Amino acid sequence: MIDFTTNYLGLTLKNPVVCSSSPMCVNLDELERMQEYGAAAVVLHSLFEEQIHLDGADLDRCLDLGRESFPEANEFLPDMSDYNLGAESYLEHVCECKACLDIPVIASLNGATNGGWVRYAREIEQAGADALELNVYFLPTDPTRDSATIENDYVDLVRAVRAEVSIPLAVKLSPYFTAPVAFTRRLVEAGANGLVLFNRFYQPEFDLGKLEVVPSLHLSTPQELLLRLHWTAILFGQVRADIAVTGGVHSGLDVLKVMMAGGRVAMTTSALLKHGIEHLKVILDQMTDWLVAHEYNSIRQMQGSMSMKSIAHPDRFERANYLKVLRSYALRV
Repeated sequence: MIDFTTNYLGLTLKNPVVCSSSPMCVNLDELERMQEYGAAAVVLHSLFEEQIHLDGADLDRCLDLGRESFPEANEFLPDMSDYNLGAESYLEHVCECKACLDIPVIASLNGATNGGWVRYAREIEQAGADALELNVYFLPTDPTRDSATIENDYVDLVRAVRAEVSIPLAVKLSPYFTAPVAFTRRLVEAGANGLVLFNRFYQPEFDLGKLEVVPSLHLSTPQELLLRLHWTAILFGQVRADIAVTGGVHSGLDVLKVMMAGGRVAMTTSALLKHGIEHLKVILDQMTDWLVAHEYNSIRQMQGSMSMKSIAHPDRFERANYLKVLRSYALRV
């Protein structure tokens, strides 16, 4: 019997497959199906910073500000009336999920500034969430704010939330930081227990017919997993935080790659949107088949086995591999 258990954010999970934040998580019936088909934990849909400050008509009015001056800017934001519950309703949803689900429930806050995060982090904890994921969605477009300032903002946010809550705290990051190892160490020192790699920024499309900037949403592909595996393997053993990978996890083999790189859990959404929630069972069956065929006894046995600190040639994660990749392609052609 293979032991699938893993530890993430101080939680013992029955397996490393976690359903990441998505519109599916608004519906309790969908969450119960995720549990039924084998999800070890769920990350609820995000409560947006904009909703913390404003609800209902006030939120709509806030999103409309500046439309006349910058009509395309409004398209960069999600339609939160369709996607999200209001702030108070979100807390009720957390309570309902905890009452109905046996698996851990991780809440999610999405924003870019301290704002009302601190208050609602505390209330999310009181509602019963097992952990909290800070989904810091920030596009650095201000030319007066340098990288050090932006990193300090992240660290200050984590420190402020940690001062108010005792539940485990994970930070969902983008891949666009100058020195990820040093930066993530600062986040851990500020109170983060976990890192979620990586956020997917939704990039607008150009409509040449209408000469407009339009919203664009594409599901992740397995190819996107490579960047996440790369940085998970580098951070493992260098940062004292549990690592979760999200984006590009579509199969059981993808989950196993995440484990070998050093991740504690692999999060998936796009695969479920594409194939249905029942695809969770397919993922778990694929994992079982591979582990049995290769005579593994547990998931823990492989965690970090292909990280930079564990393999014989760690230079394959660094610059030395660059020339090798180019030469391997040249030999094929």
